[in-house]
Amino acid sequence: MSKKIMLILCDGMRADSLAACGHPFIPRFLSQSFYSLDAQTVLPSMTLPCHLSLMHSVPPERHGTTDNTYKPMVRPVPGIFDQLHRYDRRGAFIYNWEQLRDLSRPGALAFSYYISCDDNDRFAAHQNILDTALSYLPRLDPDFAFVYFGLPDLEGHDFGWMGKAYLDSIKSSWDMIEKLDEAFGKDYTIIVTADHGGIGRDHGGPTPEEMTIPIICKGPDFKAGETFHNASIMDIAPTITRLLSVPAAKEWEGKPLI
Repeated sequence: MSKKIMLILCDGMRADSLAACGHPFIPRFLSQSFYSLDAQTVLPSMTLPCHLSLMHSVPPERHGTTDNTYKPMVRPVPGIFDQLHRYDRRGAFIYNWEQLRDLSRPGALAFSYYISCDDNDRFAAHQNILDTALSYLPRLDPDFAFVYFGLPDLEGHDFGWMGKAYLDSIKSSWDMIEKLDEAFGKDYTIIVTADHGGIGRDHGGPTPEEMTIPIICKGPDFKAGETFHNASIMDIAPTITRLLSVPAAKEWEGKPLI
């Protein structure tokens, strides 16, 4: 069986929210994973710049997007989807924040699904992401699936990071992660992460609360129950390509975690 990767990202999930939300699955998942709870994102710690740095393994000053409005790169850098497509790997992307549509170039995805988390009931949209993954991914059988949950960021902005509504959204997200692990954990290496954290009702700055993210890797290539440090969000793309036996793009600045 060929190796497959699932990247699950919870927007705005602070690393310390994992313990604070009290979800019983989290300690079990960590015990089976190679993980960091002190990895760092990029500045500005905003959703679109952080995602572009994750997917393209370069800082915002290189990819050029420094707020939540996408700016085409003057000197384009291939993203994960583009690099995998170049080497005949199939990618799928399931998400509920429309600005992420520019994370791949036209033709690079085998499957893409978007539902708004703002115009619909946000918890229904949250559940819809899970339902779509459970329904379509077994039939599509992609080499790489990126599953994005936007709810924690919305709750953080509306009610404050680390407040009850925010922590409830983190707990709900881990309900989804547990179901994805149950459905796909035997066939997929699963990586769970965030784009940034938050403080008060906002993010974008350099504080530890905004910059610190978890990176959790569960699969046969990783040592279960061990931690690592000094990691960056830019290390995720080269880790994924190495797991899939695809060369990293020469422009990428991150380092593989294995």
